[in-house]
Amino acid sequence: MFSLISGRTAGRSRTSALSVAALGTIVALATPAGLAHAATSDTAPVAVRPAGASPATTAKAAPAAAPAAWAAGTRAYLVITAPGGTAAVSGSVATKGGSVFATYDAIGVIVAHSTSASFASSMRTVSGVQQVGATRTSDVPADAYDPALPANPSQSATTLTESNRWDMTQIKADQAWAVTTGSASVKVGVLDTGVDDQHQDIAPNFNAADSASCAYGKADARAGAWRDVDTHGTHVAGTIAAAKNGKGVIGVAPGVKISSVRIAEPGSTLFFAENTICGFVWAGDHGFKVTNNSYYTDPWQFNCPDNLDQAAIIEGVRRAQEYAEGKGSLQVAAAGNSNYDLANKTTDTASPNDSTPVTRTITNACIDIPTELPGVVTVAAQGNGGAKASYSNFGNGVIDIAAPGGDGSSGVYSTLPGGKYGNLNGTSMASPHVAGVAALIASVNPSFTPAQIRDQLGVQAADKACPSDTRCKGTTTRNGFFGEGSVDALKAVGGSTPPPGKYFENLTDVTVPDNTTVESPITVSGVTGNAPAALKVGVDVKHTYIGDLKVDLVAPDGSVYTLHNRTGGSADNIVQTYTVNASSEVANGVWKLRVNDNASQDSGKIDAWNLTF
Repeated sequence: MFSLISGRTAGRSRTSALSVAALGTIVALATPAGLAHAATSDTAPVAVRPAGASPATTAKAAPAAAPAAWAAGTRAYLVITAPGGTAAVSGSVATKGGSVFATYDAIGVIVAHSTSASFASSMRTVSGVQQVGATRTSDVPADAYDPALPANPSQSATTLTESNRWDMTQIKADQAWAVTTGSASVKVGVLDTGVDDQHQDIAPNFNAADSASCAYGKADARAGAWRDVDTHGTHVAGTIAAAKNGKGVIGVAPGVKISSVRIAEPGSTLFFAENTICGFVWAGDHGFKVTNNSYYTDPWQFNCPDNLDQAAIIEGVRRAQEYAEGKGSLQVAAAGNSNYDLANKTTDTASPNDSTPVTRTITNACIDIPTELPGVVTVAAQGNGGAKASYSNFGNGVIDIAAPGGDGSSGVYSTLPGGKYGNLNGTSMASPHVAGVAALIASVNPSFTPAQIRDQLGVQAADKACPSDTRCKGTTTRNGFFGEGSVDALKAVGGSTPPPGKYFENLTDVTVPDNTTVESPITVSGVTGNAPAALKVGVDVKHTYIGDLKVDLVAPDGSVYTLHNRTGGSADNIVQTYTVNASSEVANGVWKLRVNDNASQDSGKIDAWNLTF
């Protein structure tokens, strides 16, 4: 299973072999502990509950006095109380030999540090304390008390141009873009190793205002704290929402906004429970519609409720996920890369991965978190062509949906830090495809709740029967290898496979100043006869007040078809596909998108537009 879920087979993140297109360098297989990247900075951390915030409405970590200095033997613990009940027990933390590092009062979670071996057992005797558990079997790094900022890598320009990749065509994302490329009002959180926000394919969609680091379990909103301490998170972010800008790659939802919440710690790149809790709470408090979680919560591949420490981890992370969902956020998570039957658990040989793993007997009561928590969408990986990826975990009743994760030479190609690109394989790569489709669903259905988005993913998935493999249990409509089927971006956004027709696009930006009319041309050739009665006109206009705008399609003979006429008030952006009866127009010739700004103070640009005949 995973901590990170890219191509590794038994680790934290869910990823495998990486080939980098700076151009084509092969990087070694990620180890279960992840690829270590040093971070540098001398700035102190920032944290937390905003002035005036009520515990009933926020779960942000409250400011707390940390120990004067780090000490060897410092371990982290979750102290669980009733929601809203942390204040009554926080004073006991010091008397039992610990210190409060962060508090999430709305969900009843205190992150405590202590060097005392008896801290957990002592705290369990305190009135009001429901559970206490150590979150790691190794020391909290000294960096937790003065976190270094991750490096900001220098950027390499690319000569790569966008093309349809196997993973995008397999889920019909390229066809879904004719319906929507996603709304800029939809925020997707990448809870991972961080994201390179300077990357040429990520920068246009990056949302710095809602990005942070949650390493060590307390939010750090300093500029750049969200950056990648590995490569994994940047790759995931590109799959979700790399910009449709004519270079590099295109994400599943290239019109939505990406926020980075780094929950991996530098050096180890491990994702401990307090980090995940912080990340989910941040997601809920910052309006993320979807989060992607391509990892498992370290150090336990499976957390068992009959173990006091692991029971507290389950409860703390469960409450944080429930809090985020209650705030409108759907969590999507990778199923893991151990080719393991999650519906028939027997042993765990990979835990604890922050010290010395041991082999232990487990049952189905032991769960991989967050992916097996209620409400989380669990994603299995497929190779090119749709078969179960060789490494992908499976399990009837556990897997919800399947998506491209790559297998062998057919990896998922996406962004890497420093302006680079490369291939990775893993359920880490499958999960962001589903997160991207969930973001598209939210874009065309802005009132949908997390439960409705989750249902839509399943209903619209393409049924996929079990192969001739006795490990695959279930039916064609739901089984252990593919869940409810292969994710289908086109069906998920209410589209249907278009009839054969030529596609033309102009990606050149055209500035739209105040009180000005501009045009963007597309030359159509090679189409016989007249345009169709259902000509599709895809419009992507970035503007801060669309009530100022009149948008017309101008045919080659000068005929004008109005698409948008000063509606929408103060809303931002027109990202929409219009259907025009242009059957009286000769198809070949120069078509134009004409945009007229009719007022002052707000301006924008034609970002892109297209015609489908």
